[in-house]
Amino acid sequence: MNKKYIVVTGAAGFIGSCLVGLLNEQGYDDLILVDEFDRDDKVLNLKGKDFAFKVEREGFFEWLELEQPEVSFVFHIGARTDTTEFDYSIHEHLNVEYSKKVWYYCTEGRIPLVYASSAATYGGGEMGYEDRHDLPFELKPLNPYGVSKNEFDKWALGQSSQPPFWAGLKFFNVYGPNEYHKARMASVIFHSFNQIKKDGLVKLFRSHRPDYKDGQQLRDFVYVKDVIKVCYWLMGHRPASGLYNLGTGKARSFEDLVKATFSGLDLAPRIQYIDMPEDIRDKYQYFTEANMRKLREAGYTDAFYSLEEGVGDYVRNYLAKESFL
Repeated sequence: MNKKYIVVTGAAGFIGSCLVGLLNEQGYDDLILVDEFDRDDKVLNLKGKDFAFKVEREGFFEWLELEQPEVSFVFHIGARTDTTEFDYSIHEHLNVEYSKKVWYYCTEGRIPLVYASSAATYGGGEMGYEDRHDLPFELKPLNPYGVSKNEFDKWALGQSSQPPFWAGLKFFNVYGPNEYHKARMASVIFHSFNQIKKDGLVKLFRSHRPDYKDGQQLRDFVYVKDVIKVCYWLMGHRPASGLYNLGTGKARSFEDLVKATFSGLDLAPRIQYIDMPEDIRDKYQYFTEANMRKLREAGYTDAFYSLEEGVGDYVRNYLAKESFL
């Protein structure tokens, strides 16, 4: 193996497969894709994409030892992302222990690393949404997924031996093409689109807090096309290592989101409010908004899609056509 390869973990998933597509667009096809490839519902995410190798996630490190590829960059996007999975050991294996192995590999091989963290680390937002390096040690995530992501962030920050460049990206509410397989964990836009097609209306959770009206819960919704652009930019520019928020910096309401989805279908909005399931009420984020100062100061200048632009593009060009990025 004389070529230099780029590794993408989680490559058959939502963000990972979109990133593979962007890398192909930019002329990179010497890619090592890592994931569980036995799921039929993820096959289309990689259809038409170019790569060198597909490696099963649990056999990846043995494969590296056997094949000894020369790797120039690692995007560690793979994770257990189900916020309704409350068995911490599942999250710990994939999001902490596996990520440590990726870190050690990159450190020993002097390979730059971008990995997926999450805004779920911020919990209820009581401590704010700044990507400072002292904050993870004070945060109290609301679910095992958020805990696992925060545990790895804390571990990474404490390592004296590091890759030559690393960035942990705290993804906020990412939406966009290639999330068809995510079922309950797909974005509200995806579910809204399907509800509109089926029932002509969208059901949203009522607010169970007096300081938020129904539908006015706020999230920082970021289009996957922006997320992968930032990933690619980091590979080329490599600013100071550390944690970086990745949202738009502008919180928007679920009502706005649903209205944009109806607009993408050229329909008038019809919204019905339903009670939030009790099992998630005390773990529900009512407000998230990325402080994007650090990434901007690092030199990233591109504008982010507005909610209306991103949802419109997603609905018209992907969901309505059942197409992939």
